[in-house]
Amino acid sequence: MGQSLFEFQAQRKIYSVSELSREIRGLFDRQFPDVWVTGEVSNFRPAASGHLYFTLKDANAQLRAVCFRMQARYLKFKPQDGLAVIARGRLSIYEARGEYQLLVEFLEPAGLGALQLAFEQLKAKLAAEGLFDSARKKPLPVLPRTVGVVTSPSGAVIRDILRVLRRRFRNMNVLLYPVRVQGEGAALEIAHGIACLNRETSADVIIVARGGGSLEDLWAFNEESVARAIAASKLPVISGVGHETDFTIADFVADLRAPTPSAAAELVVHRKQDFSAELENRGRHLGQLLRLKLSDARSRFTELRMHRVFQTLAARLAERAQRVDDAMAALDRSVRKGLDAARRELMGISSGVARYDMQRLLGLKAAGLDECRGRFQAGLARYLEDRRQRLGQVEALLRERNPAMILSRGYSITRDAAGRIVRDAESVALGANISVRLARGELGATVRDRKA
Repeated sequence: MGQSLFEFQAQRKIYSVSELSREIRGLFDRQFPDVWVTGEVSNFRPAASGHLYFTLKDANAQLRAVCFRMQARYLKFKPQDGLAVIARGRLSIYEARGEYQLLVEFLEPAGLGALQLAFEQLKAKLAAEGLFDSARKKPLPVLPRTVGVVTSPSGAVIRDILRVLRRRFRNMNVLLYPVRVQGEGAALEIAHGIACLNRETSADVIIVARGGGSLEDLWAFNEESVARAIAASKLPVISGVGHETDFTIADFVADLRAPTPSAAAELVVHRKQDFSAELENRGRHLGQLLRLKLSDARSRFTELRMHRVFQTLAARLAERAQRVDDAMAALDRSVRKGLDAARRELMGISSGVARYDMQRLLGLKAAGLDECRGRFQAGLARYLEDRRQRLGQVEALLRERNPAMILSRGYSITRDAAGRIVRDAESVALGANISVRLARGELGATVRDRKA
């Protein structure tokens, strides 16, 4: 009539936990071998092994997910909590915990490309470290001897750079470090090229260049290794990547960003004609400055010399006056000495007056004394006249060269606002203030007319 308990127990299938987990895993593998899931990342946890563990969730449910190291290597961005993503993979069972999970093989941001997100993440990271700060930017050399170029040796970029450099400065040396500018391994080659040119002592500046392209084509210049190499460069680096509207991480880190590779070549060195013109302009300016300095020095020297001349004349006049005083004193001493000698002689012969005819003796002595007095007075008169004439000559010379005497004859001294003596009407501008020194007093004036 019905199955017995024994028959029922014989027909039932009893699974172990492992067996049931494998069965469910097989079902998942057959039913969900390739699924796309969108959700928000939470509980993101990167493991030391390189695997990435996180949870995808929405408002009503959540799903554990894992991206193994082999697949994680190809992710262009770093997952983070709160980021909305689209994941592709297969469902499976993690038998150790009895949990089903999504084995992620591909991951991209929802609403934003993976490359663009990776670009923004690296840009924010390097900006926070200060790699974009203008304070760390190095100035370009005015006239580099050798320009190092990191680019492809076969593209149009290197030809454009060489053409511009030859046109602007034919003597410029160019040191090319050939690299790939896109594709796997291109970023490492570019970074190594920058480091090698820094070790090459002949290079003075580096141009990192590539032609235009899509974000994927330019991605090598958005890699962190290239940004770190540019930041570590001791030589100034010019980034000339893509077209004017293209921006890469290398542009922000470089010491100077050029809109195109050709523009980078134009920025690295001025035209030879510009250098020649600048040298000529500076030479003319230096000549004008030297002439102005010499003119001021000459005017100052003239003023000092005139001042010293007047000082010398005054000193000489004082010396001559002192010499006249000395001569007068010497003459007085000589007269006194002569009179004393005559008095002594007179007293010596007075004892014999009685023996001689006094009248005749006095007559002879008086005649001799008159003769001596005449000679003495004549000599004194000649000496005084000579001294008087020499003193008159010195006084006349002093009066002739005295600026006050010159001014008393109607002359004047004109000075500009800076106090310099004006010798040329062309050196004073119309409307300038001047001062006029007269024999008595000084006038302030404004230049209203000027004649050569």
